[in-house]
Amino acid sequence: MKSSLSILLPLLMLLYGCDKAVSFDLEKSEPRLVVEATIENGQAPMVVLTRSQSYFSQISADLLNESFVKGAAVYVSNGQKEHKLKEYVVSAGGFNLRYYTNDSSQPATAFVGELRKDYSLRIVAEGQEYSAKTTIPDTTRRVDSLWWRPVPNSTDNEVQIYVRATDKKGYGDYIRYFTRRNRQSFYPPFTSVFDDFVIDGTTYEIQVEPGFNRNTDFDDDTYFFRRGDTVGLKLANIDKATYDFWRTMEYNYSSIGNPFSTPVRVLSNISGGALGYFGGYAAQYRTMIIPK
Repeated sequence: MKSSLSILLPLLMLLYGCDKAVSFDLEKSEPRLVVEATIENGQAPMVVLTRSQSYFSQISADLLNESFVKGAAVYVSNGQKEHKLKEYVVSAGGFNLRYYTNDSSQPATAFVGELRKDYSLRIVAEGQEYSAKTTIPDTTRRVDSLWWRPVPNSTDNEVQIYVRATDKKGYGDYIRYFTRRNRQSFYPPFTSVFDDFVIDGTTYEIQVEPGFNRNTDFDDDTYFFRRGDTVGLKLANIDKATYDFWRTMEYNYSSIGNPFSTPVRVLSNISGGALGYFGGYAAQYRTMIIPK
C-alpha cells in the first residue's frame, strides 16, 4: 500500500501542476494617426504622419507605403506666424517617405526654430483635427569637453567616449542626446533622455553610448566606437512633455519580449486621440576625430 501511495501522490501532484492552455481572441483595433513632429533651433519644423498597424502585421514596402498619411493640412505657429507646411515625397529603400515641412513657395510665413520660444501644431487629416504644443527651451546643459579611452582588454581598436558637461543650477532641465559615426545619421542610444535630479548645478563626467538605428537589428559590434572614427554628438535640451514621451517609449522598447516587465503607457502630448509627439529641441553639436 505504501508503495502504491508513493507512486500515486507524485502523479496527482504532476496532474494538478499542469498549466492550462489559455488563448486570447485579440480584437482588431482601428488604425490611429501616429505623429512624429519636431522643431529644432535653426531648423524648419518636420512632421511625419503615419497610421498605426496591427501588432501582427508583416512589415513590407507596400505596407510602409500605405501607412503614410497623404494630403493632410499641417500648420505650425510660433505665436506670431502660422505656416502651412508642404508635403514632400522622397524615395527610400523601396518605399516613398512622406513628410511635411516649410513650403519654400510661401516664404512670408515660413520660419525656423528659436531658443526660448513656444510652438503649436495643428493637423487636419482624414476628417479629424489634432493639436499639440511644445517649447524649444534654453541650452542649460553645457558641453565642456569630449575625449576617448581605449576599451580595457579590447583587441579590436575599440574605444569609449566620455563627455564633461555642466548643468545650470535649478531643477527641471531635461535632455536628449544622439551620436553619429562617420557619415551615418544621428541616432539615439538605448536610453537617450535624462533629467537633472541628481546632477543639478554640477559639472560631471559620463560615458557616451553610441546611438543605433532602431529599424535594424542591434549589432554588438556597434556598441563601441573605434579608432579612426569621426564621432558627432548632438545634445539637446527638451521640455517635460518630450522627455516623458521618450522616457516611456524607451522603457516600452527595452521591455518588449520580457514577460516580467511592467506595462507602461506611452505618454503623448497630441490631443484628439493620435499617438506620437510634438517635440522642441535646443540642440548643440560637437565633433571629435579619434586617431587611428
